[in-house]
Amino acid sequence: MTIEHSLTLQLADETQTVALGRQLAALISAPLTIYLTGELGAGKTTFSRGLIQALGHQGAVKSPTYTLVEPYELEGIEVYHFDLYRLSDPEELEFMGIRDYFNERSLCIIEWPEQGMGCLPAADIHLHIKYANTGREISLQADSDKGKVLLRKITSNGKD
Repeated sequence: MTIEHSLTLQLADETQTVALGRQLAALISAPLTIYLTGELGAGKTTFSRGLIQALGHQGAVKSPTYTLVEPYELEGIEVYHFDLYRLSDPEELEFMGIRDYFNERSLCIIEWPEQGMGCLPAADIHLHIKYANTGREISLQADSDKGKVLLRKITSNGKD
């Protein structure tokens, strides 16, 4: 059986972007690293909101553009939502103790990972979001064995 390494989805609106985050939340387990790339406003934080709220966070999920990381202590999992858009030098991540965030209990969601290259661990799964007419196109790419298993679960609607 061949395991696909990528999947592309068409999402009509924000509601479907949040729903994809919720679907992924039902399938993941720590440790996991997710990279999110795409233009400003493409839906990276919208996807993150669906994922984080489905994992049990009751409040708002905002983009940590100015703080670089927003932690969420949830039952059984530590979620760290990074936004590296304003990062001027990847070395800044070393000063903030970036390696401490990646542990056996953590889910790390990283927007704009290209800003931190060289200081970040590899992604398990990489989502690239782009505009597609009035909706969005999301390409999911598995970059590890764990990511491949996750993609297989998504394509089989979690019945793996």
